[in-house]
Amino acid sequence: MKGKQGCYILEPKYKRVLLKLSGESLAGNEKHGIDFDTVLAICEPIKACVEMGVEVAIVVGGGNFWRGRSSGKMDRTRADHMGMLATTINALGVADALEQLGVPVRVQTAISMQEIAEPYIRNRAVRHLEKGRVVVFGCGTGNPFFSTDTAAALRAAEIDADIIMKATMVDGVYDSDPKKNPDAVKYDTLTFMEVLNKNLQVMDGTAATLCRDNGIQILVFNIDHPDNIVKAICGEPVGTLVKEA
Repeated sequence: MKGKQGCYILEPKYKRVLLKLSGESLAGNEKHGIDFDTVLAICEPIKACVEMGVEVAIVVGGGNFWRGRSSGKMDRTRADHMGMLATTINALGVADALEQLGVPVRVQTAISMQEIAEPYIRNRAVRHLEKGRVVVFGCGTGNPFFSTDTAAALRAAEIDADIIMKATMVDGVYDSDPKKNPDAVKYDTLTFMEVLNKNLQVMDGTAATLCRDNGIQILVFNIDHPDNIVKAICGEPVGTLVKEA
C-alpha cells in the first residue's frame, strides 16, 4: 500500500523476517531463468520494508533453473548439488536488483564459493541484519536431500526470525489444488498438526516440523502482487498463517 506520494505508509508488525522466494517467482512470464524486471518488482517492496526498519533475510529456491528431485536417472546427491548452484544464481540476481535499488545486501552460501559470496556464518549474518543489510542465503542447507523450504526453516531458527514469509504462486493454502478444483477452500489459519495430518502443501514435512518445534510461524501468500510483502510484514490479512495451536 502506498500513500499519495508513492511511499509505503504501513507500520511493520515484525522486526526480523525470513522471506522464502521460489525460483519460479523470479522467472516471471518466461517460466524459466531470471526475468530481471520481475526481480526488480519483487525487490521494490523489500526495499520499502528495509526503510521501515525491518531486518530482512531471504532464502531463494532454484526451480527456475533446475530441480534435483526431478532429475531422473542422475545420482540424487549430484543433482541436488546442481540445484544448490542454481539457487546461487538466483541469490546473485536478487542481490544485484537490491543493489540497483540502493539497498545494502550480502550473499551468503552454505557451500564455500568465496570469490562471489560470503560463506554462511550465523553471527555474521545476524550482524549484517542488525546493520540494515539484507542477507540472501544461497545453496539451501548445503546438504543434499534437504529442500530450500527446510533451509528457510533452519535459517529462520538460527537468526531468530519472527516469522517465515513464503511467497508462492497462489494466494494461500487450500484443501486441494485450486488450479484443478474450482471448489477448493482456502484456509485463513492452520496449525502445524493440521498441515502435517492433512498433508497440505505448505512446506515439506521436515521444514514444517522444524518450524513447529521452534515456534516459528509461516505465512503463505501470493507473490504475483509484490506489494503483498509489505502488507504481510505489516500484519495485514493476506494469505494463510500457520502457527502452533
